[in-house]
Amino acid sequence: MAERQYSLANTRNIGIIAHIDAGKTTVTERILFYTGKTYKIGEVHEGEAVMDWMEQERERGITITSAATTCFWNDTRINIIDTPGHIDFTVEVQRSLRVLDGGVVVFDGVAGVEPQSETVWRQADKYHVPRICFVNKMDRMGADFYASFKSIKDRLGANAVAVQLPIGAAESFQGVIDLLIEKAYYFEGDLGQEVKETEVPAEMIDQVRKYRHHLLEKIVETEEELLGKFLADQALTVDELKHALREAGVSNQVVPVLCGSALKNKGVQQLLDAVVEYLPSPLDVPPVEGIMIGTDEKVIRPASDDEPFTALAFKVATDPFVGKLIYFRVYAGTLKAGSYIYNSTKDRKERVGRILRMHSNHREEVTEIFAGEIGALVGLKSATTGDTLVSEGDKIVLESIEFPEPVIAVAVEPKSKADQEKMGLAVAKLAEEDPTFQVKTDEESGQTIISGMGELHLDIIVDRMRREFSVEANVGKPQVAYRETITKDADVEAKYIRQTGGRGQYGHAVVLFEPLERGKGFE
Repeated sequence: MAERQYSLANTRNIGIIAHIDAGKTTVTERILFYTGKTYKIGEVHEGEAVMDWMEQERERGITITSAATTCFWNDTRINIIDTPGHIDFTVEVQRSLRVLDGGVVVFDGVAGVEPQSETVWRQADKYHVPRICFVNKMDRMGADFYASFKSIKDRLGANAVAVQLPIGAAESFQGVIDLLIEKAYYFEGDLGQEVKETEVPAEMIDQVRKYRHHLLEKIVETEEELLGKFLADQALTVDELKHALREAGVSNQVVPVLCGSALKNKGVQQLLDAVVEYLPSPLDVPPVEGIMIGTDEKVIRPASDDEPFTALAFKVATDPFVGKLIYFRVYAGTLKAGSYIYNSTKDRKERVGRILRMHSNHREEVTEIFAGEIGALVGLKSATTGDTLVSEGDKIVLESIEFPEPVIAVAVEPKSKADQEKMGLAVAKLAEEDPTFQVKTDEESGQTIISGMGELHLDIIVDRMRREFSVEANVGKPQVAYRETITKDADVEAKYIRQTGGRGQYGHAVVLFEPLERGKGFE
């Protein structure tokens, strides 16, 4: 019997979400380095990032698929999902937020809130995910923490509160100031691994006092006892303030804002501290709700190893070595390798082959997985994204994940007969992985039409067909079958008279043609 290494209270499930090129993957790479998960920093611009493991990601310098990993900081297990920024891959953000307890929203210190920042923020609102903000790229020319902070409040309508201030900006950016304890932090050594704590620079004391006062006001507003002390000018301890800020953050009342530069190795250790201090554990978020099959009765499953096993499959991936991988989040109970589970969405009993803990595209096999953890299963045949997985005999179904409809379609044609046979298998596997990618055959033109969330999305799909399934295909515009119709009423009258002896033949016909409404077809 495997033992739980980290308690539920010392577990964090977080996602890194942001606009394109705000620095999500660079932040994640630094987190992995400082937590000792990797021994060398992988740079996105050099195509060496651990979390961007696909060939296309390394070539293009973008994140395409969400990657999961686990690291440890201050006796806490942190499960991280690094998500893409492009709107084309919005499905990856949506399904990740559905199973996460907290989020780190990264902003570009020069641009502040950008269009996709608003999209991911709304997605986080939809799933009520508590979050902290990290204003990154403070070393860039034109970086302005105060403008970015203002844009978070104005454009996102967030009750944002600065818990740090930068020391300098752009090329003069040197470190950060913690407003709660009023200390300055500088990051020394080749890779910023030595954190040096000093007093606040003299020229920033007034500014620090001003922002600290704002911070205290925001914190005490959320707790009556502290508000009474604050109004009576009684001293508030740092522990009291941190506890109140955590409670307010977990309940989505306030959003703490930090700053730094991941590329220049400044501020990431403080971000990790904030993840542990201000983001929720599985015990802090409301327990998952499901519906009992047959009775439609609501069932609540608290996060506990003693509850019946309850999990949600949130992603399907095809691994060249182990086959179909089902990523899942355990909400309650435990699961052992080799046991049987029930897929209540599909009404199928299945055997769990192996349980894996994922580190990007590397796998670590475990014998048992516990409540509040994220892992991957090998051996399930029928499970797809959004399915509920429970222990045998259980009949609960969790709320599934809803995905947007595709917005663009192209026609694909295999280049040869051999490609034609392989293409059917390739598109089926890719559609199973990605719910926003759809395939159909146009009955009139006979073309295979693939639909997705944008040109980049479909470009990547066709590229993956070529690389992973060796399918060469031509891409073109879908053919449109045009139809003609009359535009106004028309009538015709004709008589038929034929005398052939005897009674003869006679016919009189009046025909009226009139157009139907558009789209009605014909009668």
